[in-house]
Amino acid sequence: MIRLFIREHIVFVLFQLLLTLFIMSLYWLDGFRNVDTAIYSIVISSILTITFLGGLFLRKYAFYKKILSVPKKMEVVLQKEAQSPEIEQIQLYLQHIYRLYQKEVQLLYARQNRHLEFMNSWVHQMKTPIAVIELMLQGDGQLDTKSVSEEMERLKSGLETVLMNARLDTFEEDMQIEQVDLKQLVSQIVTGNKRLFIGSRVFPVISIEDDCLITTDVKWVELLITQLLTNAVKYTFDESKKVYFEAIIENKQLVFSVRDEGIGIPASDLKRVTKAFFTGENGRKTGESTGMGLYLAHEICNRLGHEMSISSKVGEGTTVSIIFEQQEVEERSEHDVDINIG
Repeated sequence: MIRLFIREHIVFVLFQLLLTLFIMSLYWLDGFRNVDTAIYSIVISSILTITFLGGLFLRKYAFYKKILSVPKKMEVVLQKEAQSPEIEQIQLYLQHIYRLYQKEVQLLYARQNRHLEFMNSWVHQMKTPIAVIELMLQGDGQLDTKSVSEEMERLKSGLETVLMNARLDTFEEDMQIEQVDLKQLVSQIVTGNKRLFIGSRVFPVISIEDDCLITTDVKWVELLITQLLTNAVKYTFDESKKVYFEAIIENKQLVFSVRDEGIGIPASDLKRVTKAFFTGENGRKTGESTGMGLYLAHEICNRLGHEMSISSKVGEGTTVSIIFEQQEVEERSEHDVDINIG
């Protein structure tokens, strides 16, 4: 502790010594050469300096004791033992660092906990299609390729959800903003999910103008629309229903909507459907929900800077809308395009 104090104030001691010698030199050159007075002045100056440094050391004793000890917990930075404005400012600075540290730790813990819960839920759900395929393979009769294909689609969908969740951690590194033709993108996604529509006997309807451009990341928006499409079909239990893909222009904003004619979301669940792992009443009905679909969609929208809203009515369907700001749109006549998936 004393060594630390000396190292901190050695410059001050040297300065005091040089200052005393300089004053003595001035008196000597001016003809005042009384040695006894010079010695007296040096002694008095040294005593005053030592007394000052001693008092300063006593004031800083608690601070030195604190920083030289090995802390057993982070909360010690919250203790207030300031004896000077400098130490007080140091403590405030350390407290700000501690709060930042606590915030980062909480975010990391929440992320780790979310990953763990999601993986546990996902592994449990993936056991079902694997078990079904194993039973089919053990049977003596002809293998039902349609059923196997359905189970494989469930596995594929689950894997894509896991990959999407994992890539959220490196979202900014994997983002590339560009102009995207919305109608063309939606048509490609619908075509790529043709089997899903056929298997559920649900029909897509695209109502988007030609040359409708949005500025976004095409890969993430594709994942976003695919997730909304999957949700819309999964919660449409009746056959011959439709899923509508629509886009309208309002005040330099493009509002893209995915609207289904499914079972709808109860009003009590509507505010919580974007929370991680929230399944609600509908999730309990299907028994396959991870509670991550709308959460991931909401996260993607937030990180891309797009606004997402959800409206629903039980028994009539759900509409999920994505708002894109300041889009370039070439207005043309409205028309509905039914994708032939038969």
